[in-house]
Amino acid sequence: MSIWSNISKLLESFVLGQTLSSLFKNLKTPPEKRIGFTIAAIGLSAKMAKADGIVTTKEQIAFKNIFSIPQNDEKHVEYIFNLAQRDIAGFDIYAKRISKMLKNKPKLLENLIEGLLYISMADGIFHPNEEIFINKVAKIFKISNHKLAVLKARHIPELQKNPYLVLGIAQNTEFKDIKKQWQKLVQESHPDNLIAQGLPQEAINLATSRLIAINKAWEIINRKNGKVHHINSY
Repeated sequence: MSIWSNISKLLESFVLGQTLSSLFKNLKTPPEKRIGFTIAAIGLSAKMAKADGIVTTKEQIAFKNIFSIPQNDEKHVEYIFNLAQRDIAGFDIYAKRISKMLKNKPKLLENLIEGLLYISMADGIFHPNEEIFINKVAKIFKISNHKLAVLKARHIPELQKNPYLVLGIAQNTEFKDIKKQWQKLVQESHPDNLIAQGLPQEAINLATSRLIAINKAWEIINRKNGKVHHINSY
């Protein structure tokens, strides 16, 4: 039985008037923890999409691009998405729940921040309220300011003008070390490596967007150094 089928069964027992965040107290052990994580991630995404006051169709599509949702289960995800938007509980309830579940998996927490950034940029604008929201979630996740700046640079076009930040290195780094960092990042984002780490499909879906920014940054630096570069030549 898929996780979406399990979520569907859970929603069938949902009590009228019950808040989405109140479900977490009953989802503390496997496989319920995975269900709780998925609901929390959907809820956090929904509240972030609402941060600028408007939830656009593009943001909803971006959300579906990240989460691999079978067509038959889309109605359940949309239901959770809408419930989270109406839930009077603050976004911090969802963020703290996720942080507790993934306290020993910082990469997953970083991927969730990337997911929020991806959704926030779906309408082509990084709204100040969306940035405030993501900054607060990153703080709850205990993600450093530097790491957050790097994650932002990989998804926000304006910040991609600094290719060194995209690669997470200092501008005075030697060229050979820049190349090593680029190769390392490309390998880390390879689907096979992500699967081997046990990361969910959402993380693999996000890797495509991240790789585009990483490879573009490398090409910019390469041109500055007068080098000829082929993406697949490493």
